[in-house]
Amino acid sequence: MNGAGHDLAALLGEDTDGPLGAHNVGRLPAWRDALVGLGADARAERALAPGSFRWLPPLLPAATFRDFYAFEQHVATARARRGLEVPEAWYRFPVFYFSNPHTLRGHEATIDVPPDGEWMDFELEIGAVLGVGGRDLSPDAGEAAIAGYCVLNDWSARRVQREEMSVGLGPAKGKDFATSLGPWLVTPDELADRREGKGYDLGMSVRRNGRELSRGNWRDIHYSFGEMIARASRGVDLQPGELIGSGTVGGGCILELGPEAAGGWLEPGDRVELEIERLGVLAGTVAAS
Repeated sequence: MNGAGHDLAALLGEDTDGPLGAHNVGRLPAWRDALVGLGADARAERALAPGSFRWLPPLLPAATFRDFYAFEQHVATARARRGLEVPEAWYRFPVFYFSNPHTLRGHEATIDVPPDGEWMDFELEIGAVLGVGGRDLSPDAGEAAIAGYCVLNDWSARRVQREEMSVGLGPAKGKDFATSLGPWLVTPDELADRREGKGYDLGMSVRRNGRELSRGNWRDIHYSFGEMIARASRGVDLQPGELIGSGTVGGGCILELGPEAAGGWLEPGDRVELEIERLGVLAGTVAAS
């Protein structure tokens, strides 16, 4: 994990030491060798037919998983539904909770409903994976530590989440049963031309059984990933392979939209597709009862 980069010529099966800038796939263990192998397969015209393989998350397991709360519209709307205002402290620093790094699921996963899993919901988020670690990072250094971005679905069981958070801790069991991640990681240089404000001008949308429920945009984020990572690193040594979630984009969950507008809470057999421009589509299905 010395930060030495290798460019995407590796994907062509070439053993090269050319740089990919500060953000490079060679920073995560075994990526470079895997790219060389994939490139060789592609050139030999070996391929897998759809349905003949299972997608895994691009990170398995994560070193840790911190999920932030960075979109103001989501915070304000979700709290207003409970008769609450946005706390003043939310505007002073980004906040997060620790979720479960061992229950990550890939694209097209079937998601089991947990015990007491009434009011099942999705959450449309951006995930960032750290390629290098660090301590007491600046926002710029935090941004430079990111190896890649992906789509993240923070599956949620709202009834148990509501009950446990009434105690003043959590979320916990309402969240820790499954998080979908994928379909792949996209390096930051692939997004650079769409940088806007603290995010990127990239559309985000949710479909349930083919019906679009909402649209948002990454550029609306209140805290940049650099600011989130800087906060996470205060007094702590972050490690390569840690996962950072953005929190839900505005309108990106049933809790915020309202069950009445979204066709109710998720039901067994429902298919959810989360799409972020340039990052791809992440699909998952609620397991049949």
